[in-house]
Amino acid sequence: MYKYIDTKFDSKHIWHPYESLIKPTKSYPIIKASGAEIELYNGRKLIDGMSSWWSAIHGYNHPKLNSAAIKQIKNMSHVMFGNITHYSSIALCKKLIKMTNDSLECVFLSDSGSISIEVALKMALLYWRSLGEKRKKFVSLKNGYHGDTIGAMSVCDPKNSMNKLYSGYIKKNIFLNFENCGFYDLWDQENILPFESLFLKKRHEIAAVILEPIVQGAGGIKMYHPKYLSEVRKLCDENNILLIIDEIATGFGRTGKLFAHEYSKISPDILCVGKALTGGYITLAATITTKKIAEIISEGESKCFMHGPTFMANPLACSIANANMKIIRKKNWKKKVKNIESQLKSELLSVREYKNVSDVRILGAIGAVEMKNSFNIETLQKQFIKEGVWIRPFKNIIYIVPPFIISPLQLTKLIKSIKKIVRNLLKD
Repeated sequence: MYKYIDTKFDSKHIWHPYESLIKPTKSYPIIKASGAEIELYNGRKLIDGMSSWWSAIHGYNHPKLNSAAIKQIKNMSHVMFGNITHYSSIALCKKLIKMTNDSLECVFLSDSGSISIEVALKMALLYWRSLGEKRKKFVSLKNGYHGDTIGAMSVCDPKNSMNKLYSGYIKKNIFLNFENCGFYDLWDQENILPFESLFLKKRHEIAAVILEPIVQGAGGIKMYHPKYLSEVRKLCDENNILLIIDEIATGFGRTGKLFAHEYSKISPDILCVGKALTGGYITLAATITTKKIAEIISEGESKCFMHGPTFMANPLACSIANANMKIIRKKNWKKKVKNIESQLKSELLSVREYKNVSDVRILGAIGAVEMKNSFNIETLQKQFIKEGVWIRPFKNIIYIVPPFIISPLQLTKLIKSIKKIVRNLLKD
């Protein structure tokens, strides 16, 4: 397919995510991806445990998504969205509104998850500005992650993130911790006391609470009790505070529910989705809000919502997302995710007994092993490739979020590789 891939040029001139251009870690040339496998330049196939950062839920090279892309690109790959509309955007937004709670009726399409968060924060700020209230603070959770743009970073954990590198530029918000509040733990009403105390003192300063529902992704794959989220929703209602739910990583079936906030039986005021929205094919995200919020913003100072990306509602992305929504609506993913969860619990939970393991967390098609100590990520990645799998650990976490179409044998291989590497770490 490719005569030569210039990895030397790549390492010297092309920035990869969270990388140095002086001493970059190794990047592996991939020439093909199909099903639950990615293929290296040398022809070796690796079982994919990452779904390209949670996004490729149906695996790669899916015939229906391919067909949608080819059909759309022949017709219209892109057109500006200012004073123009098209079938794919309308069809997609209809599906998104139908999939979500009845109160969520208005959709803003954007380029990426981070931008959808920026849009959500802007919506909250403009909502209160339009009502004549000076509410400018956001409340989030420690270990939370919502993106790498400046606004999104302001609601990411201020200590366990890159925020300190941009000190002075990032707005200071409010962060609360949740302790002894795991997904499978017994609920203790005292877990919600920090929120109650905060709202009692500062509710008139707070524009919105923003949370990753049930599962925190890049903050360490931490999972909290559904009751926690429902109690936050209740307090937001009682104190007239907006609730933004970030389903960018968890949305579209990853946790076993279509949206993770369904575990808590609540509805947000603003919902952000991305990643798996197009089945991992092309970047697209959406911020979905209520008619009330949309109308109040539109009645405000600017008489409109002041945001408009060049590639907003890109027809190619919308067309693929439409095809993806059709696959999701058939609900075959539910059984697949349930089977993945059962297999993870059956085969991975025993790692919890290893002396160097702090915890094992499993929910839906998510499996995470938290180590007691950090490790050399590049070394572990090389070991995983040697085992024939693609797993990208971070911090002290080894985790997998495989495509829903992964076979039991492929999943077993992923799990066995994790067990082997964890045992090897014990020897070091």
